[in-house]
Amino acid sequence: MVDPVNVIRCLAADVVQGAKSGHPGAPMGLAPIAHYLFRYAMRYDPKDPKWIARDRFVLSNGHASALMYTMLHLAGFGLTLQDLKNFRQIGSKTPGHPERGETDGVEVTTGPLGQGISNAVGMAAAQKHLSARYKKEGLPDLFSDTFVYCISGDGCLQEGISSETCSLAGTLELGNLVVFWDDNKIQIDGSTDIAFREDVCKRFEAYGWQILSIPKADTAEMEVFEEIIKKAKADNRPTLIRCETVIGFGSAKEGSHHCHGSPLGEDDICAVKAKFGLPPKAKYHVPPEVYADYKTHAEQLALKHVEWRAQWEEYLAGCDKPIAEELVRRFSTGPQTLDGANLKAFVEKMAIRLFADKDKPMATRKLGGIVLNEFAKEFVEIMGGSADLTGSNCTNLSVDSPFTTEHPEGREMHFGVREHGMVAMTNGISAFGGFVPFDATFLVFIGYAIGSVRVAALSHLRSLHVMTHDSIFLGEDGPTHQPVETLAQLRAMPNVYTFRPCDGVECVGAYGKCFIDKESKDAPYVVALSRQNLPSLPGSDAYLTLSRGAYVTREAEKPDMKLILVATGSEVELAINSAVEYEKVFGKGVRVVSAPCVDIFREQDEEYKREVFPDGCGVLSIEASLAFGWEGVLSHEHHGMGGFGASAPASKLAEKFGFTVESVIAHMQRLAKRSVFHPLIL
Repeated sequence: MVDPVNVIRCLAADVVQGAKSGHPGAPMGLAPIAHYLFRYAMRYDPKDPKWIARDRFVLSNGHASALMYTMLHLAGFGLTLQDLKNFRQIGSKTPGHPERGETDGVEVTTGPLGQGISNAVGMAAAQKHLSARYKKEGLPDLFSDTFVYCISGDGCLQEGISSETCSLAGTLELGNLVVFWDDNKIQIDGSTDIAFREDVCKRFEAYGWQILSIPKADTAEMEVFEEIIKKAKADNRPTLIRCETVIGFGSAKEGSHHCHGSPLGEDDICAVKAKFGLPPKAKYHVPPEVYADYKTHAEQLALKHVEWRAQWEEYLAGCDKPIAEELVRRFSTGPQTLDGANLKAFVEKMAIRLFADKDKPMATRKLGGIVLNEFAKEFVEIMGGSADLTGSNCTNLSVDSPFTTEHPEGREMHFGVREHGMVAMTNGISAFGGFVPFDATFLVFIGYAIGSVRVAALSHLRSLHVMTHDSIFLGEDGPTHQPVETLAQLRAMPNVYTFRPCDGVECVGAYGKCFIDKESKDAPYVVALSRQNLPSLPGSDAYLTLSRGAYVTREAEKPDMKLILVATGSEVELAINSAVEYEKVFGKGVRVVSAPCVDIFREQDEEYKREVFPDGCGVLSIEASLAFGWEGVLSHEHHGMGGFGASAPASKLAEKFGFTVESVIAHMQRLAKRSVFHPLIL
């Protein structure tokens, strides 16, 4: 039989050549590793790609996607030869970089280097938690023999995000994580020596990883990989396997950066095929015996799945009823969700129960912590933590214990000062399945993690990002910590929902949207919360927060309404106070709109949006942020920040930057002098 490894090399090269773009070099060098994983090491069922007890595979160097698609085709995941021929074409199942949700068998979206390996760390943490939580004496062990396998290139290990997550993986002793490092010593600009000379193995050893090595991995026998994996599985540390490979193995350009991001060319591919004993002119050629071997293997894997299903049923029959119901909800029927009247009743009852008697002003970060624990008490799929700011973010899970090496059954994560890696790990936990994870830091520091938030949005991964200290009113820490531009940045990103609640009632709506609303999209949800104390406002509505995004929180009490104030978060109180004073002094009605989630409001029907903001009224937005996204779109003018903040107590900052009733009324008077108000772009 022709060596399947060489078939994989040539098929991947054909895939790139057919598209006239892509990366053939890495797939050709990595083919032996991929063949070993899909043919010998991994447990999966191509007929049920979402089997919860499958091993996970992550191609972190996503530019080598031709390798992944080749393996998914051979392994029987439903990718046809025509799909391979459609590589990098519009609407295909084989986009230029692997995208979660587009192709069965692709666990996470990779391409931005460092994301995949960091997702893999999150997946490994999720699996370790499940194994510990559901391991019961006398019952089948459902999750403990599941592993996360990752292939990573030099670029992934150069990106700082991988340092963050791999450091934490060592601390947490994620022994179920195995990373194959493609040490081919080539990157786009040439040899890695020009920019990357560190001893990677010593670095990972310092992180607490087991270090193994396969010299000449592109010609190694399968038995070599088998022995290496045995060692990896026998150790309670994560394992880095250094694999010496030659990029573009077998081609005229092997060992050169010229085969990194460009097709080999027809003549070179023909020569490679001849060298490997394949028909030189036959494109996309797979010998029947290779297909047959993978088909037989898939059938054997399906039998293992059947065996596991029997263990699943035995476990459900033997465990306590609440645990059985919990498992079925998490991994069969999906997280509990509500809609319509049931959802409305749920969040309204929670808001009344938690905040009806809370007259004392309180920071929304503290109110958010109360709400988070209320949901976590009921839904065990909620798991996460903070980037070394647990007390400041108020995200301590009092209903559960911390996740540690000794107690992985805990749900509270301590990510350390690793914002970018934290969010990427959260993405991995979400992608694993059975979780709705959260993370937390200061709002300004989501800037460190924005790349991971973007990947989550693109991947349709549901998660909650608790971002406190949401404005200049955090005070004395000054402009380095005051996120005047961040809300606009988040609102500009597709498939991200950013909430800025004004009190505890709106916090219930914001968290409820992420955790239990049946109509919610799979997406990242950001909740921006205050450091300073805020009062409970009489017109707040939890259900309208999550269902409409913006609503009338105070109706005009005087006739001749020509002005509307729209505000978010801490500025809603200011808007209400300004409206009351304006009506008192000028005798003209002013409506106040609370807009905790602009993203949801923009999705509403035109009738509702014009009902909230009727034509002919001047709209003044009030938010301690820049005007971008407000002025000329959702408001006629913006009362906000014109630049960065300053270091001072919050009260002094309010005076300096005009967040006072007097300043707002002066702005309202200027706006009222306009003769015509054009319809807003809602």
